[in-house]
Amino acid sequence: MLDLEVVPERSLGNEQWEFTLGMPLAQAVAILQKHCRIIKNVQVLYSEQSPLSHDLILNLTQDGIKLLFDAFNQRLKVIEVYDLTKVKLKYCGVHFNSQAIAPTIEQIDQSFGATHPGVYNSAEQLFHLNFRGLSFSFQLDSWTETPKYEPNFAHGLASLQIPHGATVKRMYIYSGNSLQDTKAPLMPLSCFLGNVYAENVDVLRDGTGPSGLRLRLLTAGCGPGVLADAKMRVFERCVYFGDSCQDVLSTLGSPHKVFYKSEDKMKIHSPSPHKQVPSKCNDYFFNYFTLGVDILFDANTHKVKKFVLHTNYPGHYNFNIYHRCEFKIPLVIKRDSADSQTETCTTYSKWDSIQDLLGHPVEKPVVLHRSSSPNNTNPFGSTFCFGLQRMIFEVMQNNHIASVTLYGPTRPSSQLRTSDLPQ
Repeated sequence: MLDLEVVPERSLGNEQWEFTLGMPLAQAVAILQKHCRIIKNVQVLYSEQSPLSHDLILNLTQDGIKLLFDAFNQRLKVIEVYDLTKVKLKYCGVHFNSQAIAPTIEQIDQSFGATHPGVYNSAEQLFHLNFRGLSFSFQLDSWTETPKYEPNFAHGLASLQIPHGATVKRMYIYSGNSLQDTKAPLMPLSCFLGNVYAENVDVLRDGTGPSGLRLRLLTAGCGPGVLADAKMRVFERCVYFGDSCQDVLSTLGSPHKVFYKSEDKMKIHSPSPHKQVPSKCNDYFFNYFTLGVDILFDANTHKVKKFVLHTNYPGHYNFNIYHRCEFKIPLVIKRDSADSQTETCTTYSKWDSIQDLLGHPVEKPVVLHRSSSPNNTNPFGSTFCFGLQRMIFEVMQNNHIASVTLYGPTRPSSQLRTSDLPQ
């Protein structure tokens, strides 16, 4: 049984790990993976058809805990303990819930002190007791009449006219004064862990198509000396097609991983003598997982030839590998009766809305099948790739965009090719 410390408006955890409000989804999953022998039977709950309409939930079924992540920014918004019999809880080092201590109204009063009178929800038959950043729900099934609330602050919470011994059914940790109005806070400095994150990414374009990226970056700044200047720093950087490998390293820093393309999907069309000859050099990617961006370099010139932006929607094969890239892409819309105008495609745009903006159907897509090996099947199904204005939009079956691949102006055309598909 887990023994966890409750910190209102902040976190739930112990000496080894901590789920902190504002934490990115990937970090919470990393904690669960690292402690998989202790924390077992974790479910991932999301809406397959409408992933933005419901929170993304990690359900720790064995421990009676749910972690609710905001559907848009994918940061931890609410920590819910829905079964207090499966976990030990303490506040300021003192237990208020364990096998020997029942979480009664009197125990909550003793541990947390006085607060405003609670709110009774007749539909749920639950009595909600709210502190700042912390709420308790008491089960009222056994009550014979609707409770009366006549607070006497001189005697604390137990003076509310509710039966003695009423026990907590659920506990919530969140940011602010209201559970209903709470939002995921900004990422705490403790979660940066030396990484740089992208607040948003703007696609720059010239007269013919994309020309580069402008990234607004976040990092936890450190000042000189032992007492670091612990605050979030914001800065902008730009990378362009044709930038050298050294240019990108000096602009964005070292990538999390370098991936060399080991296969060429067009190799089958080569003459027979060359089929078994390995390439002398391969194009390579810089993978920036916390930015949600991949950058492809040409093997011969070592200059940028492709950008890949990832949306990290649940239900996609690459889910949770990248952080969500909050991009904005200008699309040139040509009208018959007027001059061309520019519309914006974002991370949350749906493909049918983009086609409506274009005013004409896009050519038939290429179907992309992903799997970890030839003998494995992808449980999420295929995606569809559409070519448009020197970009390839990878679209999921629910009509959301999974990734966008941008090509430089040196490409002879924007026609979609098999070798150009997202990796």
